[in-house]
Amino acid sequence: MRVLITGATGFIGTALIPELINAGHQVLGLARSDAGARALTAAGAQVHRGNLEDLESLRAGADQSDGVIHAGFIHDFSRFKEVCEIDRRAIEALGSVLAGSDRPLIVTSGVAGLAAPGQLATEDDGVPPDFPLPRVSEQTALALKDVGASVMRLPQVHDPIKQGLVTYLIAVAREKGVSAYVAEGRNRWAAAHVSDVAHLYRLALEKHEAGAKYHAVAEEGVPMRDIAEALGRGLKVPVVSLSPEEAAAHFGWLTLFAGSDLAASSEKTRKKLDWHPTGPGLIADLEQMNYFEI
Repeated sequence: MRVLITGATGFIGTALIPELINAGHQVLGLARSDAGARALTAAGAQVHRGNLEDLESLRAGADQSDGVIHAGFIHDFSRFKEVCEIDRRAIEALGSVLAGSDRPLIVTSGVAGLAAPGQLATEDDGVPPDFPLPRVSEQTALALKDVGASVMRLPQVHDPIKQGLVTYLIAVAREKGVSAYVAEGRNRWAAAHVSDVAHLYRLALEKHEAGAKYHAVAEEGVPMRDIAEALGRGLKVPVVSLSPEEAAAHFGWLTLFAGSDLAASSEKTRKKLDWHPTGPGLIADLEQMNYFEI
């Protein structure tokens, strides 16, 4: 297949490119800069110039492709509602080209907010009506008419360089001089190594099923206290428990997540796609980080 990847130069995109190419696929990567284009060429991908706000470029790229993996997102939490709206329009633009065909569209979402505290989010869970986040990637994709869309729900995706929201926890711990968790730190974050996530995207592409929801979860839930303690060791700072009231001042915009239970299961995904994650765990990758280079 010839596959368009948005976010091709990002954390997950750069792992996706070799995963797809080594399996015999061609990759058309979206690039918004000359540096990005050079990186894609060096990785063996073809370059499609454009960005998530250039809807015409997205339509043109999808039109040239046998399938689309939408892994791009503007991670600017200072204007989160705005970038979520950009994401919605991008998904609709991609879907407008794929409508009426059997070409797959895999849209990236997350496991956060799907289940009640203490419960594992499963593939059967829908986005609740009182969903606390403005990101509507999943809802938009599954509402597209006559489009073979499926959803890849991500946990904290990691390697020794980046770890999803944990990357921001590291920045806060470095700034404040302490690594913190809320209350007893029993709330959990699901996680998966980036190589396992890339492999799952490929399986979902090759075994395409319209309307499917996949969980790219290797570890169902890593306790927040364990994460905070790993960061404390790496940064050589104290590890402290904060009350919910203290957490808001410490974590800022991360407060919504820092005390939340974001655990999830991937049992059905593993069975359906014969996916067997083998990468290192989140704590193992945090132990391998060089904290003085970030």
